[in-house]
Amino acid sequence: MSACLLCGSESATVLFAATDRLHRTTARSFTILRCGQCGLVRLDPQPEPAESRQYHPENYWFAPDQTIAGRLEEGYRRLVLRDHARFVERALRDCGTRGPLLDVGCGGGLLLGMMRERGFSVVGLDNSAAAAAIAWSRQRVPAVCGALEHAPLRAGGFAAITMFHVLEHVHDPRAYVAAAYHLLAPGGRLIAQTPNAACWQFRLLGRAWSGLDVPRHLFDFRSSDLERLLESSGFTVLRRKYFSWRDNPASLASSLAPILDPMGRRTRRVVESTAARIAKDLAYFALVAAAVPFTLMEAAAGAGATVMIEARKS
Repeated sequence: MSACLLCGSESATVLFAATDRLHRTTARSFTILRCGQCGLVRLDPQPEPAESRQYHPENYWFAPDQTIAGRLEEGYRRLVLRDHARFVERALRDCGTRGPLLDVGCGGGLLLGMMRERGFSVVGLDNSAAAAAIAWSRQRVPAVCGALEHAPLRAGGFAAITMFHVLEHVHDPRAYVAAAYHLLAPGGRLIAQTPNAACWQFRLLGRAWSGLDVPRHLFDFRSSDLERLLESSGFTVLRRKYFSWRDNPASLASSLAPILDPMGRRTRRVVESTAARIAKDLAYFALVAAAVPFTLMEAAAGAGATVMIEARKS
């Protein structure tokens, strides 16, 4: 049993075993623990980095094709990403710091493309060369392939760094946060979003909650855990947001019907006609819409399925 990332304790309680419900990259069962001292939830034992890569499909990022269904999916994605873009735009305007925005784990670069359209200078970073190439070609944003700790980027050169659904995937989140601190200009902003293990969905659904995303998520942070990680690395937490139009309703929908999740179907390479694809997409989006009232309520109670935090480099 490994020591806890946050408090170093080796005391832990087994919550349950879980499998890869969404992408089905393996039939193996994985153990989820809760730290006996600070309560951080984690996968243990964690797969080695080489093994972890096997659980991240080659197309584990959003880059729609040019079919009718693909265009519908991109239109929906643009719509629900608007609150992410607004959150980041406010952080950039408030910080008063010159420099571009760096999106770590940029995938196909859709969010960066939206920020570029709003007039901001942007750079993407992803560990997938194919994803970085898509960001360049489709969204016309510069993107490089690599890990944040070793990326060829200028220290102190960025006004803001975003990490949307990144920290729960990496073996050493503290090193990623430290690297972001090094790259940010004084007063620069780090915006980090992760699933929130203190949400109502996790309490109700347990191992079926899609936010666990076993075995890709190595850590399952609560808002308090994420804040502790950031503050211990020299950041001051400024804002928290517990609702995301892109993520929270979809989290519940994918928990209840992982077979309909569009990304899951794509990574599993499900063979389907255009009509079947559109029908499944519409069924999934209907389920997402039905999930909105519940997910708004849990977010209003500070127990949303995700937490997005803006923190300032002190």
